[in-house]
Amino acid sequence: MDALNNLEQNIHTLLSRYASLQQVNTRLQEENEEQRREIMRTHAELVELQNQYKSLRIAKGLSEDPEQQDIARRHINNIINQIDRVLEILRQ
Repeated sequence: MDALNNLEQNIHTLLSRYASLQQVNTRLQEENEEQRREIMRTHAELVELQNQYKSLRIAKGLSEDPEQQDIARRHINNIINQIDRVLEILRQ
């Protein structure tokens, strides 16, 4: 009879731990999802800042400095080449 009581007690203990771990798991999943959303927001902000930086570099490249003009020209050519590749892929 003691073995049966011990088994029942162990089952209750395990079920209690299981429920507790489920709650912890749910909380961690929610935190993980929030962190993912924050990473996505930060990444979008980074991409936007990079685009702004590139635009500023291009604008600066259109200034009087011939070296900056050459850098801007190469950058614009690179963008055009990328657009051409995308258009070619879309045509297929």
